[in-house]
Amino acid sequence: MEINPAVNFKHDRSIMYAKRPKVLIVGAGLGGLTLGMLLHKANIPFEIYERASVVKPLGSAMYFNSTTAPLFKQCGIYDEFLSIGKYLPAVSMCTEDRNVYFRLGFEGHEELFGAKGYIVSRSQLHDLLLRQIPSERVHMNKKVLTTEQGGNGVLLRFSDGTEAEGDILVGADGAYSVVRQNLYETLKKENKLPATDSLPLPFSTVCIVGQTRPLTPEQFPDLGNEESWDTFTTAQNTVCWDAVLYLDEETSKDNDAFRNSEWGPEAAAAMCEQVKDFPIVSGGDKKLTLGDMIEWSDKDLISKVTLEEKVFKTWYGCRTVLIGDACHKMNPSGGAGASNAMHDAIALANRINGLPFHPAADEIEAAFMEYQNERIGWVNAAFENSKLMRNMVGQSMPSKITRAIIKRLPTWVMRKMESQQYCHRPQVAFLPLVEDMGTFRPGPQPSLAVKSAQEKTANCYVKETKLSTAAV
Repeated sequence: MEINPAVNFKHDRSIMYAKRPKVLIVGAGLGGLTLGMLLHKANIPFEIYERASVVKPLGSAMYFNSTTAPLFKQCGIYDEFLSIGKYLPAVSMCTEDRNVYFRLGFEGHEELFGAKGYIVSRSQLHDLLLRQIPSERVHMNKKVLTTEQGGNGVLLRFSDGTEAEGDILVGADGAYSVVRQNLYETLKKENKLPATDSLPLPFSTVCIVGQTRPLTPEQFPDLGNEESWDTFTTAQNTVCWDAVLYLDEETSKDNDAFRNSEWGPEAAAAMCEQVKDFPIVSGGDKKLTLGDMIEWSDKDLISKVTLEEKVFKTWYGCRTVLIGDACHKMNPSGGAGASNAMHDAIALANRINGLPFHPAADEIEAAFMEYQNERIGWVNAAFENSKLMRNMVGQSMPSKITRAIIKRLPTWVMRKMESQQYCHRPQVAFLPLVEDMGTFRPGPQPSLAVKSAQEKTANCYVKETKLSTAAV
């Protein structure tokens, strides 16, 4: 297919077959898989392309709560999610001498917001989402080299010499998104790209993450403890752990060479040596360190990553749109990166499902604009909260002051802060809605009212029938 930017003809839908737009998703991470799962349920054609040849169980623990519970329930995977997750009633902040400094409790969240919070390993959740998508829709070892788009479609070219054609392109390929880079290159030539979007991704921390092999209570007594300290235990009796290095101007230069959008073990060995003596709380008499966690973990599954932080201003252009880390990269201290990628997928799927048959480029771009307008406020709030949490666990004077303030906040203030975060509980417009039992009602979600192309066509038919009957 030859992509022609000038082609933007109006369709005569009265004489054309009712065709849904074909969606090409680049990136098989949690955001891309969630979108694929939803498009599959909406019977919208899609393909997912992932540059990795195989999916490795990299990464550490992830936290999901009432903000994603409605999605899991609507998709029929909530019970399985609970089976691989572990209830987390609180997080305890500890000092280096292994004493509890203060405790952040989550008790009462089920009554307030409709669901409890759970810890799950990244690999377990990835596998759960992947199983909801037909295997023939997910294409591995597909590295995108270039993208083209215009009034008549989108075109992907891969490093293996193959191509893919579609109507919509979704960049779900991480912080260093190739889709975003191609989109921004085009927009920059057209003088449509804000200057800040051209700047390099800023980062102030690097992180090493890992997950142990299944342990016994003799090795790690806190396996049965539901509360979390500086490590997270899982339902599979593994321990997910991490260590964060806070950078100054000089150490940022030293770590700049390790920037990439993938979890990978290549640079982990040196940092493992650097943090191995860090004390951890295990619940037993033996004083364990991160060195014990490293020893109990498979070395090729320990990874070092830079933790970039930025919300881009430009999320779409023509037939291309971005979700997750490709348009907003958050520090994982706030535990909001993955859930916000899923929220992106919900809002975008609702908008794509609402497109007319044979959508023109301007109709697609208008839907993308509504998607960003719906998400940007929630994303900015989560971004600021993630920065606060990142600052709270640091060792600088501002970090110590932040911890002191948080420790002394009245319960009613904490509840107010939580309500602003947990009231965002979006649902999928084209799936049966689930009852929200939280006493704090869900926040506004404009895309929940979006009707599908079939519903719009049916409504038009009913109206025309009524008019014809009235005329007779």
